[in-house]
Amino acid sequence: MDPNKSASAPPTDWSGEKSSMGQSPPPPPYHDNPVYPQPGQAYPPQGQGYGSPPQYGGAPYGQQPYPGGQQYQGQPVAVAVQPTVYVTQGPLANPVNDYLGYSIFTMLCCCLPLGIAALIYSISAREANYIGDRAGAERNSRTARTLNHVAVGVGIGFLILSIVYVVVFVSMLHN
Repeated sequence: MDPNKSASAPPTDWSGEKSSMGQSPPPPPYHDNPVYPQPGQAYPPQGQGYGSPPQYGGAPYGQQPYPGGQQYQGQPVAVAVQPTVYVTQGPLANPVNDYLGYSIFTMLCCCLPLGIAALIYSISAREANYIGDRAGAERNSRTARTLNHVAVGVGIGFLILSIVYVVVFVSMLHN
């Protein structure tokens, strides 16, 4: 290694300025009134602004070179756009039981608060059946059934306690 040259020193033929080789053209001049779309007009032309950075050593990453070594000169390119496809599910072929009638019965005849909750879950199960959500339909159906069973149990328990109270109260009055 030459002691007169250090590893971080620039070469002797270096002028201190960047080489113009491979540089893009200077930016366009500044315009005080840029072109914005006016009502009823289309967007401004897309040729404004800076182009892509220069490519060294062939085609850009992931692109094939043009046939015959031709350069791209900015011709418009047709782009095929595929339509958007929305996939939706239909109603279930074998719907889950929603216990709607049972919920209405428990709401009116057994226990109003639990019956209302069971009715809400029954309607949710019916909607999940309609949109094709089997897991949601099964979960809501199971909850509605449980609430209905509890409401019927509370209603029967209240009925039994009422009968016992009336019988005991009437027997105390006769004695």
